[in-house]
Amino acid sequence: ETPMKEIRAIVRPQRLPQLREALRQIPNFPGLTFTKAEGFTAPANVVKRTVKDELTDYSPKIMVTVIADDAMVPIIRQAIIDASSTGQIGDGIVWTLDLDSLHRIRNGESML
Repeated sequence: ETPMKEIRAIVRPQRLPQLREALRQIPNFPGLTFTKAEGFTAPANVVKRTVKDELTDYSPKIMVTVIADDAMVPIIRQAIIDASSTGQIGDGIVWTLDLDSLHRIRNGESML
């Protein structure tokens, strides 16, 4: 029974090609899922000029999800940070969740 984690990240869509390439370089990388998302950064970090800006400040983002062995988490997390960073506000965040169950849909097999 191998402990598994879910790694999630919110990143800029334009960084996805670099991220994909970086993750593919990791030996035994398990794969990823991504979804389109929208969001805004912490309001205290941004100076708004107009009411319209306040109401339309959502920007496109990508949420990346990876399920991996515990041992791979630091490598994957660092690859996400390195490939996704521009040094600007709005680069995104990455976090890790514990998994208490994981089953293959094809045959119901437990993967934990």
